[in-house]
Parts: sequence; C-alpha cells; structure tokens
Amino acid sequence: MALQQTPASPPAHCFVKRTFHKPVYCHHCTDLLWGIIGQGFTCEVCNFVVHDKCMKTVVSPCSSIAPTLVKTPVAHCWSEPLHLRRRHCNVCRKKLDDTWAVKCEVCEYYVHVECEDFTVPNCKDCATFVPDKSLPQVVQKHHWREGNLPANSKCLVDKKTCWTGECLAGMRCEWCGYTVHAMCAEKVPADCTFGLLEPIMLPPTAVSIPRTEVPMEAIIGVQSRRKDTLSPRSISEEFTSGDYKVRDAEEPTRDKTKDRDEKEEEVVKVFDGNSSLRRRMFRLVTVPRAVSVCDFLTAAMRAFHVPQENSKTYLTDAYSADETELTDPLPITKLTRRDGKRPAVFLRYREKDNNEGCVRVYPSRLGAAVVMDHTALPVTSTTCVSDVIVHALHKFGLPDANPDDYRLVEVMLDKGVSERVMEPDERPWELLKAVARDSVRQMEMTRFYLQLTKDPHGSSIALFVGSLPPNLSQRQYENILADILGKGYKYSSIGPIYYEYGSMVITYEDSDLAVRAFYTLRESCYDDKNLLVMMLPNIQQHMIPEGVQPLLVFVNVKSGGCQGLELITSFRKLLNPYQVFDLDNGGPLPGLYVFRYVKKYKILVCGGDGTIGWVLQCLDNVGQDSECQHPACAIVPLGTGNDLARVLRWGPGYNGGEDPINLLKDVIDAEDIHLDRWTVVFHQDEKVEDKQAQTNSTGSTSEDNTQIFVMNNYFGIGIEAELCLDFHNAREENPNKFNSRLHNKGVYVKMGLRKMVSRKLCKDLHKEIRLEVDGRPVELPPLEGVIILNILSWGSGANPWGPEKDDQFNKPNHWDGHLEVVGVTGIVHLGQIQSGLRSAIRIAQGGHIRIKLNSELPVQVDGEPWNQAPGEVVVLKSALKANMLKKTSKSKLRRRNTEPSMVANEQSKLETIRPDPASTSHPL
Repeated sequence: MALQQTPASPPAHCFVKRTFHKPVYCHHCTDLLWGIIGQGFTCEVCNFVVHDKCMKTVVSPCSSIAPTLVKTPVAHCWSEPLHLRRRHCNVCRKKLDDTWAVKCEVCEYYVHVECEDFTVPNCKDCATFVPDKSLPQVVQKHHWREGNLPANSKCLVDKKTCWTGECLAGMRCEWCGYTVHAMCAEKVPADCTFGLLEPIMLPPTAVSIPRTEVPMEAIIGVQSRRKDTLSPRSISEEFTSGDYKVRDAEEPTRDKTKDRDEKEEEVVKVFDGNSSLRRRMFRLVTVPRAVSVCDFLTAAMRAFHVPQENSKTYLTDAYSADETELTDPLPITKLTRRDGKRPAVFLRYREKDNNEGCVRVYPSRLGAAVVMDHTALPVTSTTCVSDVIVHALHKFGLPDANPDDYRLVEVMLDKGVSERVMEPDERPWELLKAVARDSVRQMEMTRFYLQLTKDPHGSSIALFVGSLPPNLSQRQYENILADILGKGYKYSSIGPIYYEYGSMVITYEDSDLAVRAFYTLRESCYDDKNLLVMMLPNIQQHMIPEGVQPLLVFVNVKSGGCQGLELITSFRKLLNPYQVFDLDNGGPLPGLYVFRYVKKYKILVCGGDGTIGWVLQCLDNVGQDSECQHPACAIVPLGTGNDLARVLRWGPGYNGGEDPINLLKDVIDAEDIHLDRWTVVFHQDEKVEDKQAQTNSTGSTSEDNTQIFVMNNYFGIGIEAELCLDFHNAREENPNKFNSRLHNKGVYVKMGLRKMVSRKLCKDLHKEIRLEVDGRPVELPPLEGVIILNILSWGSGANPWGPEKDDQFNKPNHWDGHLEVVGVTGIVHLGQIQSGLRSAIRIAQGGHIRIKLNSELPVQVDGEPWNQAPGEVVVLKSALKANMLKKTSKSKLRRRNTEPSMVANEQSKLETIRPDPASTSHPL
C-alpha cells in the first residue's frame, strides 16, 4: 500500500486508515476504537492512533517535527537502561514493558533505548534568570508533558478523567502538576504558580548559571550509571516505528521469505548520510516491490523522522559503484544486491545547484525587548555569520545594537543538545549542506542562536572540590591544586575552605577556564582517591517571591536500600533539581554554599539519625557565614533507628508506600520546634594519654587530648554502647549486607543473644563510674549500662524513661534544657525496654552532667560507638542551636493537583472557557 498523507492532517502527522485486530484506544480522547474494519487512523511516523472524528482537533505534534517546535532546547538527564512498567515511550508511543528503556532524571520523559536518537530536547528549564528583568516582570509558563499521567488524574478544565494506562495520552505540567486533556491545555491560564509546592519551590527564574558546555548532570550531581553493554544500538537492535518493522540483520528465514514474496514486499536498509554508514547504523523499511520513487523516498524519510520536502532529498543505491540516484519508476527492482544481502540505499540532500536557502535564528535571552520566538533568514552560499547577525538584529527589533557585541551559536538537537560558537567568516548555508552530507536529519535539527558575546549572567563560576585530605593548611591545599591544575588553570580566589572535611570552593572569573579546570580536576586523583568536583549554580535572592521559603533537600542515597535513589529522583521531578542534593557528592556543604544568600529557607534531610547529625554539624560550621543561620529541618527517616524522626512525628521509617508529594506537603504544614543540643567532652587521664582512643567522625580533638562531640539524641555507657559497637564493627566489615532495616534489627537481636552467654565486659558498671548531676553526686544502683537522654526515643522507638508517673522528676521534653539519666541492669533488661515490657531505672535529671570513668568502657554518642579510655566525661548545654520541623497531626490523604477539589482557586480563572479550537498551536 502506498503511504499517503491525508489532507486534513494536524501538525506533520502522516495518517493512514488502519484495521486493528485487537483493542486500540484513541490517543486524543482515550476512548476505545469500535468497529470491525477501518476503525481509525495511525500516523506512519509516530504511531499516533486517532478516531476519524478526532483528527481535526489533534494538537499533539508528530515526533518528526516536535524538536523543531522547541524554542529553548534543554537536554534530558538520562538514567541507565532499565525495565519500566506501566509506561509508554514518548517517541514511538508504544509500551516500554520487557524492553530496555531510559528515563529522564529531571522530568517525566520515558523512551526506548532504540528511540533515544529521536527524543525531543525539551526537559524542564530549571535556570531561567534574566538579569534585566525584575520579579514582577517574570512570568513562569506551564511546561506540558504528554502521557504517563498519575493514575486517576482528572482534567483541570472539564473535571473528567484524563489518564489512561492503555496509551500515551493527556497532559501534565512538570512544575505545578496540573493534568488536562491535550485539547484543554491551552484553556488553562498561561501562568504557572507551581501548585501545591509553591511555598517551598525554588523558582527557575531565581537560578543563574553562566554559559558553559558542562551538562546539567554535572551541576546537579546526577551520576550516569549506564553500562555500555546494554545501551549501544547494533544492527540487530534496529527499531522502527509504525509499519517500518523490526528485522534482524541476517536474511529472513525461508518461510518469511516466502511470505514476503507472496506479499510482494521488500525490506531495504536505509542509511542517513555518511555518518550513518560510518556507524553502521541503519533503519529498515518495508515497501511494496512496485513502489514508486516518491513513495520510497517518503518511507525512508519517515523512518528517520525527517520532515523535509521530497524535492530537497533523494535516494541513491548504496551498493552501486558510483552511488547512482534512484530514478527508475520501479526502483526496487533496479537496486544492486550484494552476496544475497538486503539491498541498501542512502538518503541524500540535493546539494547541486542549491546555493540558497533559509536558516532559523532564535534569540537567546536578549532581554524583554525581543518578543519573537525565531526568524527564518534567507541566505546564500556567500552569506557569512556577520551578515546573519546584522539581519537577525533587525528582525528582532534591535537595529541600533552593535553587531560586534553579539555572536552566533550553532545548536544541534540531534541526540541531545550540542553547541558551538561560530566564527564571523563562516558561511551558515555551506555549513548546513556539509551537515546534510553526514545526516539529513542532523541538518533538519540544526539551528542558530543569536546571543550577547558577554554573558549577561557574569563569568564568575564556583567549583566545589572535595575528597582531599582533611585538616591541612590553606597553603597546603593551594599547593595540591597547583600541582593538579598547573599554571594555566589558576583560579581567581579560594574559599571558603572546610578544613575538617578536606573540601573547598574555588572561583573562576573566566568561564572557559573554569570548564577546563572542572574536567581536569574531575579526572584527577590525590592519595589514590578520585577528586569530587561539582559546578555550583547561583541563587538570586531578589527573585524569590515574598512568602516563599525554598526547600533545600539532602538525600542519603545509601540509606534505606534503594529508597534513597527513588526519593532523590522523585524530588528532582517535583521540585527544582537545583535545590535537591545527593549527600554522596560532597555531603551537605555544596547545598549549604549554594543557599548561603537565601534569607529564609527550610531543609529536608532524607536519611537516618546519623545523616541528620551530619547536616546539623555542617550547619554549625557554615551558618555564621549565611544569611539564614538556623533554617528549620524536616526529616524523611531512611535509617534503622530513626529516633529523632519518631519524636518529631515523621514516622519510624519511610517504606516507599507514601507518595513523595505528600511528604513535601507535610513539610509545608509542619511547625517549628526547638531541639536542645549538648556538648560531650571526653578528657583522658594523664597516665593513659599515650594510648590513642578510637573516635568517630563527628568529634574534634584538642592539643591536650580532649575530645569534643555534639549530642542531639542520647549518650550511652556500658552494655548498650557495647552492643552498638559490635554492630558498628560488623557493618564496617560487610557494609553491603546492612542495607535493610529488618536485617539490621535481626543482627541486633542475634548480637544481644550472644551477649547473654558471653563474658560481660560491663558487669558492675556502677563500680567503674562516678556520676555527678548539676554538681551533686548521685549514688548508682547495680547497673551494666547508663543512658543519658535528650529525646524520649532510643533504640528504634523505645522509651527508656517510661510513661508518666508520680515521682520527684519533671515531665521531660527535648527543649527544656534538661537531660534524663537512666540505668540498665543487663541485656535482658535492654530487651524488655525494647519490647515495651519495662522501663529503665530513672536516676536523675539535670543540665550539667559529669562522669568519672575508672576503666576503659564502650561509649556511644548518637549511635556512633567506640571504646573510651579512663578519664572524665562532661555533658553540658551547647551554645549551638537547632530548629527542627515537627509534623502536624495526620492529615487526610493528599493527592497531586489532579482533582478539581484541589484547585478551587483556579476555577475563577477557568470560568470563561474558550471554545474548542481546531488548534494550530501545540502545548510544548
């Protein structure tokens, strides 16, 4: 059957009438196509299925022209290849089940690995700061994404269901989460207010990134985990959409050959220019043997999603000696066949006698005065870049501008987004023809951007450098960087330096120099450790609206099994990815540095109690240099114990069952609360100072061998700390085995059972220590362990202090300036406390505690254990503050903005609904 385009086709779709032999749904209205024969139409390029009655109202563009409709291209951040269920490919519109696919880590874009070459580079633009625009002049637009909507999504306009699991249908804004039917998208008010997450969203208009070639992955810290063995496309993996069927490179079997002979069809390999041949990448098209040259050319162009006019392209015989152009009325019969292989053709652009054409020029953030999306300029083979700049300035309404202040950038949208600054004497039309020799599709995906030579965002770029040895001097760090970078990459300034973490920020005033330094440092090692390098964005405080407190998110991806990875991906999609940081990349310091000029913000820590302590410790170190010194912190508990999270009502542990949007809504509704913090000072006796005590990473040691720690939760001595130390050592030996809360708690139980029958190191602990509370000695009963509590949760939710009762002690809390001291008689008593059968022995309450250790004993501070030599321990109120967020009482289940009831404030904007247009626009 000859491929035909119906006269009433919407944006570039090539519809043909089809008979479907299984249930098929309309991609426009999501209804089932009824009938026996000729139930509907299918696009021969992108597989868009539609009713006859819906064809005139289709607004979704074909994948062949979708890239050309994008004004500001933004490359996607691809994941590693994986299997995705209940998702549809955004290119070929087919299900992703049981095939290798990739997804964008920033937006809801999913695609087969084989379709990746034809993706649309329209990821969320997360940094859109324009220097000459003030906050009232900035308008955030919706960023619509087609298909893969949340289950039960309802249209904001007509309140009807707009999602389906059967096909790629419906639209969803990547910022506010509004969901609509495709035909309803333009009826929604153009301004996007970020929906439910507006109070904590970092607006893209407040984020500034100087122009560089560094991809977004390097800035937000997305680590590419792709395995080369999975992702490359080989000949046997060639994929084609529509009726261009998948075939192996080998010859068909006898039966298939016989069937094809009967059908009088031929499978032909199509190469798109020289580049396709070099890479041995081709597409297979199935055409009738009696096909005409015109229809054969159309099939070849559709296979590569090329929207060129037929008159500008032609086919040649790839196996003929002189690559003959196909001109015979029946070209298939004249193709050269080599060794019984399939015939092959080249798709070529007609260069001969083609010395003039048009180039598309787009304005690249030239200011509010430019209102045009782009212009098409006529050029010839002699037109140079400087001529194009002059003509483009006139078209954009800037005739008085100095052309020397501007430059032209070649941008190619094929396989992502690549940029190159052009020289003034280059000839754009000759460049396009040279690109066409390599690939006709690449020529179609090439455009030009006019931008100021001087970056309006400034040239200052900050690089975060980590994984250097801690506690060196500034001169030593400068020497290390000088040895790695050499004289040619000298930075403008260094600082701040985070000495105890071996990290620092270096600043360049030359963006090109900064990029070269970035790649040099990233490929370098020091002391056999790869350096950690991140390029940091800038946040413009004056562009953050009044009442908005951006949420700085820290995720420990190693916590909670795979839950950390799942959460960081979800938060990057729900929020601005520049406000979400992976603690595996430099810890909390890069995020705190980026937010240093934000006057008021909140923090969300996704991890265990140790992760929370890590973030609070970093806040202590950098807070005095920040506009907001004490941001309030919320918690998503991913650890094993999660005691602080329990006290603040964030739950015993995140299990992946709660929608991340509800976690963020809980952060918005949470109330501020104060958390007491305490300084724990360990001083060894002089006679044992020559022995080096084992310490954890959160403490500091002074010259007189005094060790100082900050305590947030609890401090233990004796049997409880010994059990914690055994668990810590086991985890250090085999960290990969300790990735599950259930497994971790099982290990605790087994270790406790062993303690019951083994030698008791902490027996008669009350004889080995002397306790003093608020200056008064306290007599201790027979004990094997002492626990000092700041919060009423210990050991994964147990309350050693016990329920309220009538005694001499006050009702405790975590902001009263007092600690609670309790005792444990043994391992059995510990188990009874854990199970809630008994409470610990109440010993004292106070704000200043002194303990004398007469022998080496196991101790732990906030779950970090070690063996402490004889000496003195002092616990006193810290001057450091911690503002936490406490979750309010459990609210009703909240959903994304897919229900009409969630958007009552938008209904007034929608009262006057425009009639359904036979749309000539598109929602991208």
